[in-house]
Amino acid sequence: MTFKTLDDADLQGRRALVRVDFNVPMHDGQVSDDTRLKAAVPTIAKLRAGGAKVVLLAHFDRPKGKVVPEMSLAPIAPALAKVLGAPVAFGSDCVGPAAADAIAAIKAGDVLLLENVRFHAGEEKNDPDFAKALAANGDLYVNDAFSAAHRAHASTEGLAHLLPAYAGEQMRLELSALDKALGKPDRPVLGIVGGSKVSTKLDLLSHLVTKLDKLAIGGGMANTFLFAQGHEVGASYCEKDMAETAREIIRVAGQNNCELLLPIDIVVAEVMQPGAAARVRKLGAVDEHERILDAGPETVERLNKAMDASKTLIWNGPLGVFEMPPFDKGTMGAAHHAAELAKAGKLVAVAGGGDTVAALNAAGVVGDFTFVSTAGGAFLEWMEGKELPGVAALSK
Repeated sequence: MTFKTLDDADLQGRRALVRVDFNVPMHDGQVSDDTRLKAAVPTIAKLRAGGAKVVLLAHFDRPKGKVVPEMSLAPIAPALAKVLGAPVAFGSDCVGPAAADAIAAIKAGDVLLLENVRFHAGEEKNDPDFAKALAANGDLYVNDAFSAAHRAHASTEGLAHLLPAYAGEQMRLELSALDKALGKPDRPVLGIVGGSKVSTKLDLLSHLVTKLDKLAIGGGMANTFLFAQGHEVGASYCEKDMAETAREIIRVAGQNNCELLLPIDIVVAEVMQPGAAARVRKLGAVDEHERILDAGPETVERLNKAMDASKTLIWNGPLGVFEMPPFDKGTMGAAHHAAELAKAGKLVAVAGGGDTVAALNAAGVVGDFTFVSTAGGAFLEWMEGKELPGVAALSK
């Protein structure tokens, strides 16, 4: 898929409606994590340098089409101004006279944040009239919110059909990294999928075994695969009703020459709490009161060797209960190894999903990976091979 980017746009004096993702963590009315604000800076900077009026559209939380004062974007304007090092004006609505007046009041190169688009029911319904009301205030549309691209909403999809549409810098970066990982990757390609449930990642696993050369499965979902193969899992979390599905995924992987890497040893404990007495067990040697809480050292060593033999890695989900030492060793060990290879230019390492980003942050390696996506649902749906409405609407 090819996209128009800001390099293709005439920006001088134009009103640029920019969809950003400012659904950021807040604490006591203040932004507590400005990662997403920083991600928008390259697009905003490029538009300002080109002489456009920068008009930002965003959602916050789930007001469900009603005005909910505590879900206002107003507190985000000063936080963005701090990140940008430039003033950010605020408009009390995203459509109608309030929006039009706020846009008229700014000059070329200025930045304006409009109020929460989800205060209007038409946003999530992708209502054509609401999309037209948004479009009335712009000359061109820029989508820089990959993390909201799996939603067909008025500001993420509808607007792209009403104005000349461009991918923002963060969107371009994200799509380019994802294309390197699954679209046109250097082979062999290794995937790591962790997390607790097979049932929530069924589409993902079914798709990846047809695309990858090797797929390592970790976390609670590995227990389901071990159980499906006849191994004892003791008191571990396990979706026993998904055993037949797990066996089918193993069968499809074999048909597609995708080697499945399931644990060959495991870390167990009787209680899941920090500092609990942990033991390494061989497969099947799990007592009925024990829980599998991490991948064992032999499993991690084999995974690291698989990374050494790969050119591309795509990672979603931890290998164990990484938030709770001593059950973080598997995830941390694999994360550090992937980061070393990526830093040395030996591996294209792309990761995404909330738990994955948290685990890589805990390991202190986010900066060493080739690309780490902060887009949860959109990243997952992209990995599942699904078309993302917000991305499809930008295609030339």
